[in-house]
Amino acid sequence: MVYGAIDLHMRHSQVRIVAEDGTVLREARIVTARERFVKEFADFGTMRILLETGTEREWVAQALEAAGHDVIVADPNYAPMYGETKRRIKTDRRDVAALAEANRRGWYRVAHRTSAAQRETKQILRARRWLVQQRSGVVSLVRSLLRQSVYRLGPGICATVPTRVRRLGVTGELAATLQPLCDQVLTLTTAIDALDERLQQRTAPDAIVTRLRSVPGIGSIVATTFRAFVDRHERFTHAGQVSAAIGLVPREDRSAERRHRGHITKAGPRELRSLLIQAAWVCWRHPGSATLRAWVDRLAARRGRRVAVVALARRLSRILFALWRDEAVFDAQKLATA
Repeated sequence: MVYGAIDLHMRHSQVRIVAEDGTVLREARIVTARERFVKEFADFGTMRILLETGTEREWVAQALEAAGHDVIVADPNYAPMYGETKRRIKTDRRDVAALAEANRRGWYRVAHRTSAAQRETKQILRARRWLVQQRSGVVSLVRSLLRQSVYRLGPGICATVPTRVRRLGVTGELAATLQPLCDQVLTLTTAIDALDERLQQRTAPDAIVTRLRSVPGIGSIVATTFRAFVDRHERFTHAGQVSAAIGLVPREDRSAERRHRGHITKAGPRELRSLLIQAAWVCWRHPGSATLRAWVDRLAARRGRRVAVVALARRLSRILFALWRDEAVFDAQKLATA
């Protein structure tokens, strides 16, 4: 059997093809383009090709799969794939050689490839997140400029900032400075609303998102983000793996009698982790989550509010996974007796 490997980069990539005994059949640096990848691997028949997960990995994998090859997208965090944990000299040629050897010997861990539907959802969520961050930055600047001139912007949602600025009766140079910022808030709000509408249309017929939203504190954006990240619940064997993948489990250093547990690992998607923390605060105050509220109140009394809300976020991630896996909706009574 012949094995291939790709050290994938945005403009140029390093490829390597080896035989069963490790003999190098081809090694080249090529332009990162669909036709070049297909051509480079075309002379050796069907083979297994290993490449790291990355921004370009999906279209490259699809192009090679369409050409008849077996493509493995590998997790780059799996240290044995590189043969050694610390390399004093790191080059693309050495990287692709390590990948080819890992492919030949089976020293890799397969990374999850998100389905096409959830990739599209992730793209919408990513665009929405950027727009929300931009709008928040503009609103912060408006507040700062007003405070410098002894004005205070009253409380309210971002979309009402232009209205609240007009109510202050700002005049002169400051009013002229704030006008384009307020216009930008309106433009960004319109764009965010349009993306929200698209997400609503995509998720309305999705029974999984509907079940996830039955949990107190879990809204449409949290449920959709969780749905897009997990993609298929079968890739996790139990709920604890989900919270670990999101980075909500404590760091641990254990050896013999020594055991140290620290802050959460913060591995995985930062946005989903942040959303679950926000959802935990909402759930804590939600009237429909009496059982969870009682549990987190006891924990907060012992460990403090910050620890308690992270623990609740971790528990929410496990509840969401369980509802998805069991095709159920949230039932506070069952949770109370569990």
